Amino acid sequence: MTENNKISDYITFPKTFENYKWYKPILVFIVALIMFLVFSLVVALVFYLAFGKDFFMSLASGGYEVLNTVWGQIFTDLGVIIIIPSLYIASKIVKDRPFSSYSSSRGGWNFKLYLKALIIPLVLLVIAQTLDFFISGPKGTNHFSVLFLIITLIMVPLQCIAEEYAFRGLFMQSLGSWFNIPILAIVIQAIFFTVVHGYNSFGLVEIFISGIFFGILAWKTNGIEVSSALHTANNLAIALFVMFGIQSTTSSIQLNELAISTVVQIAIFLILYYAGMKTNWFGEIEETVEN
Repeated sequence: MTENNKISDYITFPKTFENYKWYKPILVFIVALIMFLVFSLVVALVFYLAFGKDFFMSLASGGYEVLNTVWGQIFTDLGVIIIIPSLYIASKIVKDRPFSSYSSSRGGWNFKLYLKALIIPLVLLVIAQTLDFFISGPKGTNHFSVLFLIITLIMVPLQCIAEEYAFRGLFMQSLGSWFNIPILAIVIQAIFFTVVHGYNSFGLVEIFISGIFFGILAWKTNGIEVSSALHTANNLAIALFVMFGIQSTTSSIQLNELAISTVVQIAIFLILYYAGMKTNWFGEIEETVEN
């Protein structure tokens, strides 16, 4: 925190630390990437020893359908979740700033804020998906099991939070510290967030819009808890409806689906932001965790 307990701007927050140098975010990225590759190899080795090469053959040929299996869900989500320990270790090695600064400029991760911000978008997305079900009918196959449900409720939030640490944390903050232009940092991180997703053209537009909204929320709320909540709500609602066969997993988005998704995203973003500002959720500093 800065003097007089004043909350610093999240995007440019790295520059407030005494050890900050312009090149240190690059060092953090390099070390985090090395750790990410190491962890990826460890995870791949464990799954290879447990399931053999047939598991990886099915992953390679299954596309997004692999998310319809318990172990496929675990493997693919772990491939993203390991971003968190990778970034944590990198921050400790480079020693440019505390790991907590990637979470927020309010003193670390605020679990209360994350959980509160999760409720509104999750409820609205469930309502939207339910309406779509009654209009269009079921689009997939039921894959429900108690184990699958438990795994989904654990892995999906962690996977979304990990992406927020990477794109709205390390990447957006690094850009902000270099350019000192928050809007530019938000747009650039959204572009890279879009590139790493394997969707068709309409799907990529949808991801880009999401990346913009996540970036704005992280900027305006001085942390990634609210953007993580919206990200989690979106992915969790999709995962649950796919599990019950109401929706299907696909990387090909149609124009009408993009239009509906955009309207829903804008509505949820505005409602969530208004509710947060009205109730002062975003000004909360208490109950944070320093790392």
